[in-house]
Amino acid sequence: MATLFLASASPRRRELLAQIAVPCVTQIASIDETPLPDEPATAYVERLAREKARAALLALDESADAVVLGADTAVVLEGQILGKPQDFADCSRMLRGLSGRTHQVMTAVALVSAQREAAQVVCSEVTFRHLGDAEIAAYWASGEPADKAGGYGIQGLAAVFVSRLEGSYSAVVGLPLCETAQLLGDFGIACWQQQAAK
Repeated sequence: MATLFLASASPRRRELLAQIAVPCVTQIASIDETPLPDEPATAYVERLAREKARAALLALDESADAVVLGADTAVVLEGQILGKPQDFADCSRMLRGLSGRTHQVMTAVALVSAQREAAQVVCSEVTFRHLGDAEIAAYWASGEPADKAGGYGIQGLAAVFVSRLEGSYSAVVGLPLCETAQLLGDFGIACWQQQAAK
């Protein structure tokens, strides 16, 4: 079976792969994540997932039998991509915008090998209850939102903000497991590997 490399430093993506018993080796390659002019969010996340995986594959010596998984997640409100907050004011602006409204979370997963590549984008809809300024400030003070797209992490403290979710919970966290498992199978990488070995 080919070795799976993860082109991401995200501990959440490693945890999600571990959840479905798929071992991986981290192989990070930096790319420019600036959106292109008028680039739709779905095209943006797919492009970044593919580019991350391609760049990581190029950095590998043993690329002949390697498969690289790249992923990217964007929080989108009214067509606008919300990145990671620069500071408290930026985070507060994002969370006030998300407060009491429904937004989209788009996650792309891409698999790349020397022979081929494939990708899929999953869109989920997340609705927040109304947020107060004091809890936004307290959430920022926790340190959690600083490195999160849209200024929040659904798998952490911000779970209490979410009143409704339509779509894939794991995709909102950072990796759509149903679609990822299908892509891995297409590349000859099985899920539940630890269980199969027992």
